[in-house]
Amino acid sequence: MDITLIGFILVVAMLLMLTSGIWVALTLTGISIIGLQLIGNDSIGLLLGTSSWSAVTGWSLTALPLFIWMGEILFRTRLSQDLFEGLSPILSRFPGKLLHVNILSCGIFAAVSGSSAATAATIGRMTLPELSRRGYSDTMAIGTLAGSGTLGLLIPPSIILIVYGVSAEVSIARLFLAGVVPGLLLICLFMLFTAVWTILQGRKGQTADTETFTFGQKIQALKKLIPIVLLIGAVLGSIYQGIATPTEAAAFGVAGSFILSAVLGSFSIQGFIDSVAGAVKNSCMLGLILVGAHFLTLAMGFIGIPNELATWISTLGLSPFELILYLTVFFVVLGCFLDGISVIVLTTSVVLPMVTQANIDLLWFGIFLVLVVEMSQITPPVGFNLFVIQALTGKNILYVAKAALPFFFMIAVAIVLITVYPSIVLYLPTMMTS
Repeated sequence: MDITLIGFILVVAMLLMLTSGIWVALTLTGISIIGLQLIGNDSIGLLLGTSSWSAVTGWSLTALPLFIWMGEILFRTRLSQDLFEGLSPILSRFPGKLLHVNILSCGIFAAVSGSSAATAATIGRMTLPELSRRGYSDTMAIGTLAGSGTLGLLIPPSIILIVYGVSAEVSIARLFLAGVVPGLLLICLFMLFTAVWTILQGRKGQTADTETFTFGQKIQALKKLIPIVLLIGAVLGSIYQGIATPTEAAAFGVAGSFILSAVLGSFSIQGFIDSVAGAVKNSCMLGLILVGAHFLTLAMGFIGIPNELATWISTLGLSPFELILYLTVFFVVLGCFLDGISVIVLTTSVVLPMVTQANIDLLWFGIFLVLVVEMSQITPPVGFNLFVIQALTGKNILYVAKAALPFFFMIAVAIVLITVYPSIVLYLPTMMTS
């Protein structure tokens, strides 16, 4: 059978399965089986068994459930409240004042949760009611939270970077390093937009929040940030200094999270049980998706679709910039219907050969891919951050999407910057490994 016809059948089958509500992992496995059947391969059971084993036994993958568990533990502490109380006095003189607390709190919490939805939900529970009480614009409060919540995907330790690293066989430690500067860049862009918006709004951008703080009060507030800063430093610093692998650092993070939970007075037996249950549930879900993705990659190789696509792309004579432009549109559209991890595991087997053919660095591409997925997280109809914030606020999903739109464009600006200046992504990994 013609390979183009096989590809068309597989795309239709995938869309039918996804729209009918079949799990992503089972969809991946299902279209792999269909593809192998179409080329007459009768070793499906053997291939599924071997690919499943290799998908879940990689040492680098052991960091995934540990980082998820760390986030689950901290999700049940009073960390978000301490972040708000610690950052509020420091940001009281910035244009936009406490709107920046949303951005920085999400940035800090992202460095210990690794999850976009968990970041938006945890910080939003604390900041949105307080910002509303103080008279801040609902649109900007929701927009800053929606945009900044996506930082959980990029700022290490990021769960989605671990998934990409395993799928693309790229060093997870180097990916973590590569995500630092783009993450800080996004925080700066979000804060810059918020400050400019406040200044341009003039009186309309002002609030009844006139609370001022003395220098001593600001120093006292900073003390509340010490525990989380120490935890972030211990986890990420041990990786960057070569003291620990990502898996060992994740284990340190879990232990540190328990200590932090006890120090904050949030530890309880029920909380421990809930954190274990949450970590097991999410880890099993991701593990099953990775099994399906690994089987799909193997099936695609047997069918020959990735090589055929890569050859076709090369005949188009696209420059790397043109390829990146087309892939940006493709991933944003795909992300409108799938969550970020599903986008990555569904496409890496097909897209990576094209990227390699175009001589695009896979390390750089991983960060680019996460940024594009961040854009899709605040794009309807299936932007998960939009659903999280809708649940928190009760606002219409289109209202939340409209509030998040400026931050969608800020992420687009970051993509342009890393495309024009790849060193934004590659500088730290190159410097630390040289």
